[in-house]
Amino acid sequence: MKINYYGFFLIFITTFLTQSPAFAQASEKFTIILDAGHGGKDPGNSYHGFTEKDIALKTTLKVGGFLNKIADVEVIYTRTTDVFIELVNRPKVANKVNANLFVSIHCNSVRNYQPYGTETFVMGLSRTDLNLEVAKKENSVILLEDNIKDNYQGFDPNKPESLIGLTMMQEENLNNSIILANEVQNNFTNNLQRNSRGIKQQPLWVLDAAYMPSVLIELGFLSNREEGEYLNSEEGQDQMAFQIASAIVQYKNKFYGTEGPTGLESSAPKITPRQIPAATTATLVPGAPIYKVQLMASEKNIAMIPSNFKGLNSISNTYDSQLYRYMYGETNSEEEAQRLEKEAKSAGFPDAFVTTVN
Repeated sequence: MKINYYGFFLIFITTFLTQSPAFAQASEKFTIILDAGHGGKDPGNSYHGFTEKDIALKTTLKVGGFLNKIADVEVIYTRTTDVFIELVNRPKVANKVNANLFVSIHCNSVRNYQPYGTETFVMGLSRTDLNLEVAKKENSVILLEDNIKDNYQGFDPNKPESLIGLTMMQEENLNNSIILANEVQNNFTNNLQRNSRGIKQQPLWVLDAAYMPSVLIELGFLSNREEGEYLNSEEGQDQMAFQIASAIVQYKNKFYGTEGPTGLESSAPKITPRQIPAATTATLVPGAPIYKVQLMASEKNIAMIPSNFKGLNSISNTYDSQLYRYMYGETNSEEEAQRLEKEAKSAGFPDAFVTTVN
């Protein structure tokens, strides 16, 4: 079946011009739609006994709980229980009330148990194969629905050409979405020391069809047991939810000029930041091979502090051929060096490798 992107685009533009907040009467309250990903017959991903739909819902409700303490904020949920909500109806909730923001909350996973960290998606086209797979996975819930042809005008989450059509629809709000995503990721990194995998643009239906700034937050990887345990815990959900709520308030203050106490300050949960263990610093044996893990090479002389190296400690460097080579750890054990290599890759250095030094 040929997809009628032109007709699809005209439908979107017509609806946008008549229902977008930019052309609608301003609401007295700042309205946020909180969307807990998956639900009901769609569990999302599940690893080590952790289930995405449950963690997403609990965390989302906690975000709303924090935001409801602010007098001029209204929170609306797409779901508050373990029910299946068709993907097409999630942004419709936001569009119907001309909401100011749409925030969808999920958990990540991969077959490799090592990767961990947070990432936030905004609408847009990416050429990265991994991101395209994320888009297909998050959009694949469409296949569980009835009336796919009528609801999605022929959109097929398994076809890359369908994803390309989505990029036509969110130019108006993309910049503001990126600003909100940046607030979210900065809070996770600076306040909780969570590993940040960055902000990424991706054609996700749930973001595309919302007529306001919107983000999809991946709280972390359930496939990583340690991160899954954190996200499955009351403490982890409280901490992550508070940082999301704070980011939304920061965004609101930036664009709507709100000043003074927000009501969130007294509700902040106790934070026990995740500590990345220091690399092995055992006494080296004279004359034995010394192994280090090279993280990257750069022409820049970068300050060797954890915040510049995704939280990793024990950084050293060498300078030759006009390049600084940045190393992680130091050990005589080849086995330990391989462990450090895995740790470096999990922290966000996919090209890290073990090298020997004199």
